[in-house]
Amino acid sequence: MFFFRRKNTDSQFLANFLSNIETDIHSHLIPGIDDGVQEVDTSVAFIGQLHELGIKKIITTPHIMMDRYPNSADTIALPFQKLQAALTEARLDIPFKHAAEYYMDEYFEELMKAPLLTLNGELVLVEISFMSAPPQLHNWIFTLEAQGYRPIMAHPERYAYGHANFDLYHQFKKMGCLLQVNLLSLTGYYGKHIQQAAEKLVADKMIDYIGTDLHHEKHLQAITAIGKNKKVLKVLDQYPFKNRELTSQA
Repeated sequence: MFFFRRKNTDSQFLANFLSNIETDIHSHLIPGIDDGVQEVDTSVAFIGQLHELGIKKIITTPHIMMDRYPNSADTIALPFQKLQAALTEARLDIPFKHAAEYYMDEYFEELMKAPLLTLNGELVLVEISFMSAPPQLHNWIFTLEAQGYRPIMAHPERYAYGHANFDLYHQFKKMGCLLQVNLLSLTGYYGKHIQQAAEKLVADKMIDYIGTDLHHEKHLQAITAIGKNKKVLKVLDQYPFKNRELTSQA
């Protein structure tokens, strides 16, 4: 079985610095169904590592992107059950469930006609193109809300077309979207401009949730290294992320 091992056992790395987040709401840990983890043993190891870093509950979110990852509740069910069984065998006592990360495009209109996979019965994690915001976005958000859902826009700081026009993020909020920042965006992992956008969104108190968006070992290494990043640790300690509200929910 593969286990991720930290090269540095400094006490700062061993601290459970993610404990104030409590629930991770964005990751790709169900093996073999998207661009995330591909093997059960690796998923178990990653989940164990997140738990050691302080995460108390995981709601993993496989991509549902019909032209690349045409997942559904049915395609997710069996690999999710296999992973749950492996977690039980490994005696990892951490609540683990799944929702999905929906890509909003023309196929999403059809998906909205059936029940969606949610974080808590209401919250739906969505993402849009990294190239440009879809012109139908307002209508799609309106439809979601009319059906009783509350959309969480995944990693808005990574939509670079908003960096020069920050009003885009205010428009997301006006539409009723909650915003979820990626943990690694705050470290500069995805680039300086994305880090700056993430920091401004946090400074302006526009962010509601935070997520690891964990896909692979390189991500996990970068997340673990946050244990020595005083600037990001301060944000994790002081910012009122809403993730904790989901910890005790079924």
